[in-house]
Amino acid sequence: MFNPGPSPDELAAGAPAVSLDPIGGQAVIEGVLMRSPGRLSIAARAPDGTIALRSRDFVPFAKRHKALGYPVLRGAASLVEALYVGTQALNWSAGVQEKKGGHDDEFAPPSSLGQKALAVLALAGSFALALGLFQLLPYAVASLVAGGTRDNPGNPLLFNGAAGAVRITLLVAYMWALSFLPDVRRLFQYHGAEHKSIFAHEGGAGLSPEAVAAQSRFHPRCGTSFILIVALTCIFFFSLFDALVLHGLGYAYPNFLVRFAVHLPFVPAVAGLSFELLKLSAKHQDSRWVRALTRPGLMLQRITTREPERDQIEVAIAAAKAATG
Repeated sequence: MFNPGPSPDELAAGAPAVSLDPIGGQAVIEGVLMRSPGRLSIAARAPDGTIALRSRDFVPFAKRHKALGYPVLRGAASLVEALYVGTQALNWSAGVQEKKGGHDDEFAPPSSLGQKALAVLALAGSFALALGLFQLLPYAVASLVAGGTRDNPGNPLLFNGAAGAVRITLLVAYMWALSFLPDVRRLFQYHGAEHKSIFAHEGGAGLSPEAVAAQSRFHPRCGTSFILIVALTCIFFFSLFDALVLHGLGYAYPNFLVRFAVHLPFVPAVAGLSFELLKLSAKHQDSRWVRALTRPGLMLQRITTREPERDQIEVAIAAAKAATG
């Protein structure tokens, strides 16, 4: 079983205030990826015990393309960008473990058309798998429970609530099952080290191993919380959407496959809206209402983070210093 850690109320109440220079990150294989407003860095513990480190300047999509800087759109763009950069970082960290990493160009953006095509295909495959498991399957189950067909239109809130319950259950069960794998447990420890180093940096505690170790491993801006926010936003967004389709346009979906196809183009909008909600919650961490809304995400991080060891904290510190230095 996972370590429950301190209560969400204690975590939210004791979280340090976010500075004007926030950073974000991601755990990778035996390492941590860190991202500041203008720089990316990645550090990984090599098999010989040294820390392999690479960093480069980074300009996000939203700054390169003005249209992607608007609310909601920037969230969808940030999600795609995070998956894109995260895939690069995972490949680089895997190379370090195979003793063939450590070259500057291995953490550079794809340069050739073939490399870019492979990156796009990898992202498309990830999206397809996620949509099938966490969107299509819940719709199939919800159609058996709540109707939602032409012959039995049912209630949009009931259908999407049932789909959301299935989606969240699958998400928690998936993460909980993965947590028993030794390699994933180490990944979750690096995830905890990432959160601790971010808290230490943003709270002004400094990036010494002692200061980082003293921080909480639960962070309100975590991607785990974001996934949960997306799942909850899906329920309300598509309930309103389906109510408009059913009662406003007089159209009843013939089956869950048609509903899925109609909803699919709006998934990026849900992700973008969820991103805005996550940013808003991070700005108002002291609010009682915000603490209540972020509590489920903090509880879910009891699964996806573990208390890191000192050598893992050192890797996260190296990545954080390279990203902010």
